[in-house]
Amino acid sequence: MRIAMISDIHGNLEALSAVLSQIEQQQTDAVYCLGDVIGYGANPAACLDLVNEHCDVKLMGNHEYAVMGQLSTESYNDSARISVKWTQSNLTPRHLQMIEGFAMDHVRDHMYFVHASPYAPEKWHYILNPKQARLAFEHLKQRLCFCGHSHVPAIFAETPEGPPREKVGHDFVPNEDTRYIINIGSTGQPRDYDPRASFVTYDTETNDVVYTRVQYDIATAQQKMLDADLPEFLSERLAVGR
Repeated sequence: MRIAMISDIHGNLEALSAVLSQIEQQQTDAVYCLGDVIGYGANPAACLDLVNEHCDVKLMGNHEYAVMGQLSTESYNDSARISVKWTQSNLTPRHLQMIEGFAMDHVRDHMYFVHASPYAPEKWHYILNPKQARLAFEHLKQRLCFCGHSHVPAIFAETPEGPPREKVGHDFVPNEDTRYIINIGSTGQPRDYDPRASFVTYDTETNDVVYTRVQYDIATAQQKMLDADLPEFLSERLAVGR
C-alpha cells in the first residue's frame, strides 16, 4: 500500500491542487491529510472541500483548533491572529462541521499519524531538535511517526544504542531496528527556503519513504492573499519558502 501524506496546506489552493494532481499521477492507494488545511491563505473553504473529497484520513491541526475556538491565539503573532479571524469569517457552517469531524491522530499498523507530536497532540508541541524529539519518542508506541506543524521536512531517528539524531528530510528506507519521526514538510507554506510544495509517500511493502516537491503558481496564490487584505508578510514568504 502506498500512502501519500500532505500537511499544512494553509488555504493555498494553488499548492494543494498541484500536489493532488501529482499524487493522482503517482497512483497512490490513499491520501492522508495531517492538519492545518486552513489559516494564512485566501482559499480555506475551497481547500477544505478538496481535502474532504480526496483524503481518506483527515487530522486536526492547531489552526483548525483555533478557528473552532478551542485554542487561544494569544501566543500567535499578529499575522497569524489576523488570518485566524479572517478565516473564521470566510467559512460556512458546513465547513465548520467538516472540521469537527477531523481526528486528533490516526494509527495504522506500525504507523502513527499526527499534526504536531505524539506527546500531548492537543497541546501542539513542536519537534524542532533532538531534545524535543526525545520527549516525543517517549510517547510514541509505533515504529514510524509522520507529522507536520513545523513546515520543515526533517527526520529524527532513535536507535536502541543512542539518543535521537536529526537529519534533513530525504528519501530513505527505514531500518527495522530504528524508530523514526518523519516531518513531511508543508504543502502550502514551506519554511525550509524551498518554496515548492511538499508531500511524502510511504510504501508499506517496500518500506520506501519518498519526499516530493512540486512547483505551483505562487504568484496567483500571493495575489489572492493581497486581494483579501491578508498581511503582506504571509504572501511574501511564499516566494522564498521561509
